[in-house]
Amino acid sequence: MKLRKLVIGLSLAVGFVATAGAQTTMKINIAIAQNSHQGIAIDTFAKEVESRTGGRYKIETFYSGSLGGERESIESVQLGTQALTFSSTGPVPNFVPDAKILDIPFLFRDKAHARAVLDGPIGQEMLTKFDSKGFKALAWGENGMRNMTNSKRAINAPEDLKGLKMRTMENPVHVAAYKGLGIVTTPMAFPEVFTALQQGTVDGQENPLSVIMAAKLDQVQKHLSLTGHVYSPAIFLMNKATFDKLSAADKQAFLEAAKVAVKANRARVDEDDAKGVAYLRGKGMNVVENLDKAKFVATLAPVYAEFEKQFGKANMDKIRNYK
Repeated sequence: MKLRKLVIGLSLAVGFVATAGAQTTMKINIAIAQNSHQGIAIDTFAKEVESRTGGRYKIETFYSGSLGGERESIESVQLGTQALTFSSTGPVPNFVPDAKILDIPFLFRDKAHARAVLDGPIGQEMLTKFDSKGFKALAWGENGMRNMTNSKRAINAPEDLKGLKMRTMENPVHVAAYKGLGIVTTPMAFPEVFTALQQGTVDGQENPLSVIMAAKLDQVQKHLSLTGHVYSPAIFLMNKATFDKLSAADKQAFLEAAKVAVKANRARVDEDDAKGVAYLRGKGMNVVENLDKAKFVATLAPVYAEFEKQFGKANMDKIRNYK
């Protein structure tokens, strides 16, 4: 009898270990704080994955560049040393050159236009371009419209940008465009930006209001201009081999979790945009709200000519005119 109880006890213990061992843990990270539009994206994703897979998959979340900057994280996902990341598209063209077109300044009229493009055939086809580069792109997320900040002077017109040392993302399209506006560009990973601004290594940077608030850039920047010069997408990336190993049902669970996470992410961007100007003014920033964007577009004419050669005018117009 005792032997039988021991055998049953051992069987139950082994069964428990097997069940506990059946949970697979994966890491996902962002370069900014948890209390942000990106934090909400990965927190929602983690919760949804766990719920949709009955707890068989647990997503561990990391914030504020604790696993590295965006470029490093994308690299880790491509190599398979990390399963997932949520990143702005800033460094993405270094891995998937087709995505460069999305970073052209003033290509999108506003967030609604950009969301329609990314959720429609153009954006969904672009997601498939990641497959051959070692990624499964789960869904497009969002940072919002990028605006310029600096510690030197108010930016009212393109000529005010001349000679300003600005941190840019490690993105060739941004660098080319900002040079065209007379900016002295300094590509830099995001975790280094606050210190660089604090120490005066650079005068300014450009980011959506969501990021400016989450990173507390008001502490090291005096002037904000709502240039809205670039729509900044974000993206859920997963290692392709890891995704391919999932069952059909689990693949669907990850894809659906990303969709739900994007809704939460975009809602937070809208909320941040609605309160951002008043919040940052309250923190002492000088905010220029109404700029003549046509002047910035006109200044960029020579750069656009180069972009049209590189990407094809028809491809740019297809995005510009999408309804």
